[in-house]
Amino acid sequence: MSAVEYRAILKYRLMVPLFPVDDPCPICRKSCLDSFGEHAIRCKELPVFKYRHDLVRDVLFDVLKRVGISAKKEAPVNFLTDPLEGRSTLRPADILVFGWEGGKHACVDLTGVSPLVGLRDHGFMTGQTITKAEAAKVAKHEKACIENQHVFVLFAFDTFGALAPDAVRFLKRVQQVVSSNTAHVKGQNFVFSRVGFAIQKG
Repeated sequence: MSAVEYRAILKYRLMVPLFPVDDPCPICRKSCLDSFGEHAIRCKELPVFKYRHDLVRDVLFDVLKRVGISAKKEAPVNFLTDPLEGRSTLRPADILVFGWEGGKHACVDLTGVSPLVGLRDHGFMTGQTITKAEAAKVAKHEKACIENQHVFVLFAFDTFGALAPDAVRFLKRVQQVVSSNTAHVKGQNFVFSRVGFAIQKG
């Protein structure tokens, strides 16, 4: 890591302004590259935006596979859509976990957010961005999952490594499977450590 990268990351983590003024984003040219670096973390035109999501998804899928939980990555389920656009936005489940709850398959949807979103307007409050992302995704997909006899699990996390309550519950259940299969404490802790490392690395 270069000195420039290190300083930028340190400032971001300490919520120290990165830029003196808000300038247009040179990548997407649609939003302001705000002083706290909020847009720089979540600009959809940057490769890192999708990279973190896909890395966490791949690690989570690998964890499920290793502990013996049957799942499929990028599984076409034919009902996950944007309610405003209908079938034109048909998309696969990030991870489909078979027989997860009451014999029903679970559509696990991953979403990563920056904890600094809205910092200029509302001030910093721990977990506020995850809560908003959670509400938006549940409103978007939960009804379709229920109507099609599936369970919707939102796996939301922020770029500082915090997990939404549903994500924590999901990992705790996965960890229970590990606990029932091994007596080693190290083996029981690897679920949270591996996913947490993937979030930070991304």
